[in-house]
Amino acid sequence: MSIIHQYLDLAVSLAHEAGAYARGAKNDTLEIQSKTNDFDLVTHVDKHNEELLKNGVAKHFPSHDFLGEEGTRTQKYSEVKWVVDPIDGTLNYAHGLPIWCISIGVEVSGVIECGVIYDPSREEIFTSIRGEGAYRNGERITVSTHNDPSRSMYVTGFPYNISENPYNDIERFERFLRRGLIIRRLGSAALDLAYVACGRFDAFYEGGLSPWDSAAGSLLVREAGGKVTHFDGKEYSIYKKSIIASNGIQHEYIEELVRGESFRM
Repeated sequence: MSIIHQYLDLAVSLAHEAGAYARGAKNDTLEIQSKTNDFDLVTHVDKHNEELLKNGVAKHFPSHDFLGEEGTRTQKYSEVKWVVDPIDGTLNYAHGLPIWCISIGVEVSGVIECGVIYDPSREEIFTSIRGEGAYRNGERITVSTHNDPSRSMYVTGFPYNISENPYNDIERFERFLRRGLIIRRLGSAALDLAYVACGRFDAFYEGGLSPWDSAAGSLLVREAGGKVTHFDGKEYSIYKKSIIASNGIQHEYIEELVRGESFRM
C-alpha cells in the first residue's frame, strides 16, 4: 500500500469517527457561539471534531502539519499538510438541516494528493486520490455530460459578510436568475463540490472560500473528469478565494457568466 493510500485510509476512518460524534449530538444541547458575526457560527461539535481529527493525524503521523477551520494550526514544516473542515455547513447543522459534512484534504508539497468528504446524514463518503479517480461509497463517479444550460443545475454560496457584498455576489447571482438558469444554495461548499463530481450539479462557483472548504472537493471534481479554476480562468489553488468547478463542457460559459461577459453556449 502506498503512503497516499495510507493517508486516505486514515482520513476515511477519522471522518467516520467525527461524523458519528456529530450525528449523535443533540441539537438542544449544542453550545453555539458566533465567530466573525452573528451568522458565522461554531458549535462545541466543530471544536471537538477538529481536536479529534488533529489528534488522530498526530497519532499516526506526528510530523505532519495540520490546518483546521476552527483555528488549529500545527506548523512543523512538513511537506505533508492535512487541511480539515470538522463540520462544513455548521449553520445547517446547528439548525438540524441535514446538509453538512466532514471534509479532509491531504496536501503534499503544495499539491492535494487525496481527499475525503463524508456526509453522515446520507451515509455517503466521497473519496479521491490524485490520478486514481473519484468515488462515492466505493463506486466510481463522473461529472455530468450536460451541455445545455437551460437543462442544467448550478449551485453557489455566499460569504457571511454578504451584506457588504465584497465579491459582487448579489449581482453575479442575479445574472444567473435573469437568464432563467436553475441555481441552488445548499450552505456547504464541500458538498457542492462533491455533487458536481458525481453529476448532481453541473457547476459550482463561489468567492471568498477558505482552504478547508475546497481542499478535498476540488480534487474530487478533477478526478471525476471536471475542471476547476478561479474566476479569471487561472489554475486553481485552495489558498486563493474564488472557485469555478464544472463538468468541463460548460466551464467557459460559467466563467463568462460569473465575470459578467456575454459568452453563450
